[in-house]
Amino acid sequence: MTRGKVCTAGILLITGFGAGWLFHEAPTSRAGASGAAQDVKPAPPPRDGKLRIIAFGAHPDDCELKAGGAAAKWAAQGHHVKFVSTTNGDIGHWKSAGGPLALRRKAEVEKAARLLGIETQVLDIHDGELEPTLENRRTITRLIRQWHADVVLAHRPNDYHPDHRYTGVLVQDAAYMVTVPFFCPDVPYLEKNPAFLYYSDRFDRPNPFRADVVVDIDDVIERKLDAVDSLESQFYEGGANGSPALIPADAAGREARLKTVRQRFAEGARSTARKYRAKLVEQYGKDRGDKVQHAEAFELCEYGSQPRASELRKLFP
Repeated sequence: MTRGKVCTAGILLITGFGAGWLFHEAPTSRAGASGAAQDVKPAPPPRDGKLRIIAFGAHPDDCELKAGGAAAKWAAQGHHVKFVSTTNGDIGHWKSAGGPLALRRKAEVEKAARLLGIETQVLDIHDGELEPTLENRRTITRLIRQWHADVVLAHRPNDYHPDHRYTGVLVQDAAYMVTVPFFCPDVPYLEKNPAFLYYSDRFDRPNPFRADVVVDIDDVIERKLDAVDSLESQFYEGGANGSPALIPADAAGREARLKTVRQRFAEGARSTARKYRAKLVEQYGKDRGDKVQHAEAFELCEYGSQPRASELRKLFP
């Protein structure tokens, strides 16, 4: 496998996979396999008193899966949410790769963002090659500062995928640096450290996920599933571990496949509600907590601000 990288002076990116060569225009941001400096867009804080939430996912689909419901609820209440994919997903498919796949996946998350009512950004770092470098730490720090974040979400550092792990590490590394005036002095530092939280996961070592906040997403579950439907390359087609056998040739088969994928993620949200039922009852009261069917869960990171339980719940929808 041969891949070209974006050079600072060049416009054309040449990418080779197998026997063919693919040519496409390079993004305007600077990037490389190890994650060179990224251009980040300034986001002046609106003076509306609303919360500002930024979520980091390793690939163009992770934020949508882990926090799409909470994001839709925040957005519906007028709060400001941004999803950031720390890699461009350019090897996350069984059939295509390189620039065309990266552009396709960017378009998918942009569609999902419109459905959720949020903003989204995809960093131009190769899928599978994210590293916890100083430049990437600076990029994450700048993004959090420019969003003037109150809440920051990310993967835990113990996860099956290296990009997930290093996204978690990079966000952890930024959790203090966002407040340090002379680190990345080109972007004003945050006087108040945000609350940093992790997405739920199934991994137990070295320590299992702990649900500090569980969000009832019953009222937005269909919107979340619509957003997930838009990530067609990853779920309908199966992503990196899919195959042609997943894609039916007839209309009835395609409809059945779409329904199966949608039901899979609905069941995931139901499983979260069942698993953290006691926390739902604690937060919402027994009557409502017992009735919640779909949920998303988050764990407070020990770094960043440490709101009390009552304060933490006010940060979530």
